[in-house]
Amino acid sequence: MKTTKISLVICFVWLGLSCQFVASQPTATKIQLALLLDTSNSMDGLIDQAKAQLWNIVNEMSKARMDGSQPTLEIGLYHYGNSGLSSRSGYIEQISGFTTDLDLISEKLFALTTNGGQEYCGHVIRTSLDQLEWSREKTDLKIITIAGNEAFTQGNVSYVEACSRAISEGVIVNTIFCGDHLNGINGKWKHGADLASGKYMNIDHTQAVVFIATPFDVKITTLNDRLNKTYVPFGASGAILWKRQSTQDTNASSYGRANVVNRAVTKASSSYRNSTWDLVDACKDRKFDLTTVADKDLPKEMKGMSESEKKAYLEAKSKERSKIQEEIRELNKERNTWLVEERKKNSQANTLDAVLTEAFRKQASSNGFSFAE
Repeated sequence: MKTTKISLVICFVWLGLSCQFVASQPTATKIQLALLLDTSNSMDGLIDQAKAQLWNIVNEMSKARMDGSQPTLEIGLYHYGNSGLSSRSGYIEQISGFTTDLDLISEKLFALTTNGGQEYCGHVIRTSLDQLEWSREKTDLKIITIAGNEAFTQGNVSYVEACSRAISEGVIVNTIFCGDHLNGINGKWKHGADLASGKYMNIDHTQAVVFIATPFDVKITTLNDRLNKTYVPFGASGAILWKRQSTQDTNASSYGRANVVNRAVTKASSSYRNSTWDLVDACKDRKFDLTTVADKDLPKEMKGMSESEKKAYLEAKSKERSKIQEEIRELNKERNTWLVEERKKNSQANTLDAVLTEAFRKQASSNGFSFAE
């Protein structure tokens, strides 16, 4: 068994104040994905696909396993090429550092807008290498995925140096050109990927995202509504972040019920964690001490409870959540079987999620990961 980056499964009893229902799954490795998105004027379609396909991308990555354990998925987000950003920064902005908070990534994606600017690919790659907290563990999978539609050579930071540095630090660089395949090659997008052991891809960023409705969607979205009621917000920001969860459900629904289903499937996986504001998730951390949460920071229904009552209440919520999540996962298996045949009739092989997940699977497999279907 690996001795690094492993959260041991510990069955423990807090002295009289235990969250005994809590068990943490071992995490053998990390998967770190930095998304660098061009938000210049012509990139509305790219951002639209990112918003619409985030949950499908996460769900595919959540299938990865290392030595039978599900890795921790961390996503970082940058946008570049936007004239609303500072020229001194190279028209680059970090939207989020590496985080497991998937609602935060969704919130940030939906806040992005496009504006004309200069697209400096080498500069944004170097910036992400400098700013993000990249793992130093060789077993961890580290990927930069950059998408845009101008020449890869723009700016005063050499893409050759940036991509060469990335792979020297164990970071793969995948490139996605938004436009014609040959134009991307001529614009050096393929060369950038080749330098960093990545994959060059192109997409039609103007293609509308089509979600396929299934007979299982209504049941899963109903379960998603029940799932939300198992969250127990605490602390100064708990209520705000609980509301953010609902807001991201609404954002997902703006692309149709099928996208809400993709998000619900994510919420039924261990990739979706909210320990900073939800007491049920917080109690899964063996370092968390329920007794340190002041009564004023508890939700209305828990105020005035004894410690044993708090424990019983959270245990019931945890069991209820686990049951709902299992129901979602089982329904999704049937849904996926149904979709296999339907997708043959509605192929979208040239969209962001399709090319990104195909590349991820190949790269993860080459790095010793297997996939649970």
